[in-house]
Amino acid sequence: MPKIAMIVIDMLNPYQHEDAEQLEQGVEPIVPRLAELIGRAHRRDDVELIYVNDNHGDFAATREDLVSRAMKGRRPDLVEPVAPPDDCAFLPKVRHSAFYGTALEYLLRQMDVGTVLLTGQVTEQCVLYSALDAYVRQFGIMVPPDCVAPIHGDLGRAALRMMERNMSAEIVPARRCLI
Repeated sequence: MPKIAMIVIDMLNPYQHEDAEQLEQGVEPIVPRLAELIGRAHRRDDVELIYVNDNHGDFAATREDLVSRAMKGRRPDLVEPVAPPDDCAFLPKVRHSAFYGTALEYLLRQMDVGTVLLTGQVTEQCVLYSALDAYVRQFGIMVPPDCVAPIHGDLGRAALRMMERNMSAEIVPARRCLI
């Protein structure tokens, strides 16, 4: 039976960019639920936990570098609860989609993953584009709206509707994921 992969997108953020304050408002409420969902996924043998994070243009950056920079940024309180465990997969990315220019599709196929559970930021950008790329690669998609953060609430809600309508994504609260 195909597995589920929980993909945590771009949560290692130093929050030192133009729209950071707006994004922080979307991130603050999701961190507790996301941290709890990460913990549940990490404890299960039938769920793969994968982090995909923007390398912010530093192509030599390691997982440790990205965690360190985020923890030294403006909002370590938004990073520490959701930092990647040492034993989970970690892929750097350079553009919006978690699939673009990464080995994510290959990794998911090797792990026999059938469904991706997309979490993280930004709902109307990286999460949406990752959902589209998952859809065209014929993965099932699940998105907990309480574990994704928008910059613009109206665009985040529209992105969730697009994922549900156009990509057959299941939009379900975190408490109903991985049960």
